[in-house]
Amino acid sequence: QVQLVESGGGLVQAGGSLRLSCTVSISMLFINGMGWYRQAPGKQRELVASISRGGTLTYVESVKGRFTISRDNAKNTVYLQMNSLKPEDTAVYYCNAERVDSRVLWGQGTLVTVSL
Repeated sequence: QVQLVESGGGLVQAGGSLRLSCTVSISMLFINGMGWYRQAPGKQRELVASISRGGTLTYVESVKGRFTISRDNAKNTVYLQMNSLKPEDTAVYYCNAERVDSRVLWGQGTLVTVSL
């Protein structure tokens, strides 16, 4: 069974940084786009950042200039570097991957809490 395993969440003060990692249990050759979503309490899940197979990056407006998504195909891993964190970034962050057969995979989620 293909899995996405996330790590890197935690508690950080406003202005701090965290790096999330998401490792896929299959070769990146079988993965198209990957992304990070987040869901804050009482809110809908939103796409934070994505990276296509060809390396095209997209970001939600609220994180532009602060977050960076990247992928290391050799390690089957996608990262989300989060800098200048704000309390409103507090959420459960989910990794997402689209397989070449169009099936969509989700990680279990990792909690990011940003305190004042």
